[in-house]
Amino acid sequence: MPCLFLILFLAFPRVAMVLMFLFSTYLQRAYHSLLILALGFVFLPLTTIVYAWLVNSHQHIEGVNLVILIVAVLIDAGGLGSGEYHRRGR
Repeated sequence: MPCLFLILFLAFPRVAMVLMFLFSTYLQRAYHSLLILALGFVFLPLTTIVYAWLVNSHQHIEGVNLVILIVAVLIDAGGLGSGEYHRRGR
C-alpha cells in the first residue's frame, strides 16, 4: 500500500496535494500561508510535498534531507523546462 501512495505522489503530485489538503491537515501544519501553498501547487508541487513531509516528521533540512529536497526541486524544474524544449522542436 505505501508503494501505491509513492507512485501517486510521483506521478500526480497535484492530485496528491489536493487530496492531502482536503482530507488532512498535513499541508496546513507545514505551510501557514495559503499563498505559499498555492504557489507551490502551481510551480513546484513535488517540492511542496517533500518540504511538508520534512516539517511534519520534525527532521532538520540538512544533509541527506537537503539532498532529497534538491532532487525534488530538480524533478519539478525538469518538468517545467521540457515543455519549452518540445515546443522549439516544431
